[in-house]
Amino acid sequence: MPAVSYPHRDPIFGLDLFFEGIKLLKVGKFLSRAQQRYELVNNGVNTYTQLVLGDRVIVTREPENIKTVLAAKFRDFEFSHRRKDSCAPILGRGIFTTDGKEWEASRALLRPSFARSLVGDLEVFETHASKMIARIPRDGSTVDLQELFFMLTLDSATDFLFGQSTNVLGTGEARHRGKRFAEHLSYTTSVMSIRGRVGKLAAILPDQEYEDGIKFIHEYIQYYVRRTLEQKAKRGKSVQASSKYVFLEHLAMSESSEKKIQDELLSILLAGRDTTASLLAHLWYTLARRPDVLQKLRSEVLHLGDRAPSFEQIKEMRYLQYCLNEALRLYPVVPMNSRTAVTDTVLPVGGGPVGKSPIFIKSGTQIIYQVWAMHRRKDFYGEDAEVFRPERWETLRPGWQYLPFNGGPRICIGQKFALTEAGYTTIRLLQAFKAIESRDPEEYKESLSLTLSVGNGVKVGLTPA
Repeated sequence: MPAVSYPHRDPIFGLDLFFEGIKLLKVGKFLSRAQQRYELVNNGVNTYTQLVLGDRVIVTREPENIKTVLAAKFRDFEFSHRRKDSCAPILGRGIFTTDGKEWEASRALLRPSFARSLVGDLEVFETHASKMIARIPRDGSTVDLQELFFMLTLDSATDFLFGQSTNVLGTGEARHRGKRFAEHLSYTTSVMSIRGRVGKLAAILPDQEYEDGIKFIHEYIQYYVRRTLEQKAKRGKSVQASSKYVFLEHLAMSESSEKKIQDELLSILLAGRDTTASLLAHLWYTLARRPDVLQKLRSEVLHLGDRAPSFEQIKEMRYLQYCLNEALRLYPVVPMNSRTAVTDTVLPVGGGPVGKSPIFIKSGTQIIYQVWAMHRRKDFYGEDAEVFRPERWETLRPGWQYLPFNGGPRICIGQKFALTEAGYTTIRLLQAFKAIESRDPEEYKESLSLTLSVGNGVKVGLTPA
């Protein structure tokens, strides 16, 4: 049976939601409004259809449907051509822009690098976390932590990937080029995100900044790839490389082409920078408004003194893990995503007048799954689902209704890396500062690019310990 339709004012093209969406993106309320729409459709069903520029799509916050798309019928769905077309100029054909056998090859190439121990990466985290903390004013004056978190995660990701960081938290000429790289990444990925949502309409006018940005990004990455491949050629068959683990050096041993290595590096770099920075920004945005949570979290950390935590100690800090889980629940890094059916198929629930029947899905239909809205369902998380309450994780054991890192065969391969870096950074900040004060009286605003960030930044003042 078909799903219930959204009550459009424009029943032909759905331009009412299109133009409303543009306005909501500008004011940082797109996701909260998307959540409210479920209540406007036949008394709160969890799956409905709507029009996107004349195409009818399925919108859902139903775990069983999301499980079907991402796992149970994984091969029935792929990325849309709109997403592939928007990402290809920057990311080429890497793990985030391909499907089928080509994606399987990318996954097999990259997965071993994330399956190894993270112990050695703690040294990388320490190097860059120390530089970040040194940039925070000790006199309590205002600083934007979100800006620092994006600098931190770019430096640590490039250090892990290339064996040499962008050094945006450092000084000198390397920092200058690193800052240019970071600025171009931010701008081009924001354009990529808009084009992925809007399609060809967003690319009608020429954008020289976008073109120049892509050129600089590719040249920046190519330098490291070519240098590593040249070093490999000089060593011959030897696999001996840097004393520390360098992602690029291990990719170079795979016999992949220079372009393939570049595409995969850029994909992992963007994921490594944006996801961890988003998580840290939302956690510390919340801590600045919840002194009760801050003090409880800090009391868990203080037994370390000023010592750096080990990987095992990070995992053993239960309240820290609860806080990370809760930040990812309320502010999922990728708050919405989509797939397109490549064959006629069926979703298990959402059809009929009350949304309980299966839905026939015709080949070519887009499925938009909204993690933000699912994570705030009161039937899953209680009447206080909109409240940041880490204690709920003492007993909460969610399944597909909690999806911070996607699920199924395409589940994020770097989630362990991201959670470890976020935990490590939070511990070091709590050791260095005993209190935090919000310097932003405005209500929360979303900033949507490839990932979710805080629209106003995380402007705070911190009190040294």
